Amino acid sequence: MLRVQDVVVAYGERRVLDGVSLEVSPGELVALVGPNGAGKSTLMGVMSGDVKPQRGHASVDGVDVAAWRAKDLARRRAVLTQEQRLAFGFSAVDVVRMGRAPWARTDREDEDDRVVAESMLRTDVVHLAAQPFPTLSGGEKARTSFARVLAQETELVLLDEPTAALDLRHQDQVLAEARALALGGRAVVAVVHDLSVAAAYADRMAVLHGGAVVADGVPRDVLRPDLVGEVYEHPVDVVEHGGRLLVVPHRLHTTPTPQEETPWSSAR
Repeated sequence: MLRVQDVVVAYGERRVLDGVSLEVSPGELVALVGPNGAGKSTLMGVMSGDVKPQRGHASVDGVDVAAWRAKDLARRRAVLTQEQRLAFGFSAVDVVRMGRAPWARTDREDEDDRVVAESMLRTDVVHLAAQPFPTLSGGEKARTSFARVLAQETELVLLDEPTAALDLRHQDQVLAEARALALGGRAVVAVVHDLSVAAAYADRMAVLHGGAVVADGVPRDVLRPDLVGEVYEHPVDVVEHGGRLLVVPHRLHTTPTPQEETPWSSAR
């Protein structure tokens, strides 16, 4: 459904993406992981059609994203960006309803009310329906925007850091919904920073480092202490707990015990 071929994106002298290729098929959730500055969001921009590469291309259903008409592409892929900004005080339910815009004046328009209500229920934002979007917390905005993506009902879903502003419960809720989309036959790509969370929900993990994909496979093959430690420049342990992989970073500093003298305690 989605193919990225030999993509190069450069800003001045800096190559953010350097020959990246990746394929995503219907029915799978692919987590993009990697350190800050690895090129994850830029790759998502290429996939969505918002970033034009200097070389290579991204295609949806075999057609270059740049060749799609905007409305037709909006019926094939939905995008959740990192920042959730609106200049006007739309209510939360109005924001979710924006996801139905591509289906205006089609037979699917009759389903708008049902789809919007179900999407808000699935993201736990029903109680926020009448609230102005700008007044919501960061996590509430993120869940409302995710509800908009669900309401768009596309076969390809691109999520850029969908859990960044969320608490523990809602992180699991959002990724469980993303997983459900994949189980339902959608192709889902999500940028996820928490490697343990990504491993719990993703079918595949693609590791970006220095603008290149340095690993791509099932979580158990990708999450090796040597690879993760090298990519993140920080030593880690990878352990299994309850059938799930957990990435545990080595702590560089320890918290002083109550008996240990500290500069601030001696100054009192």
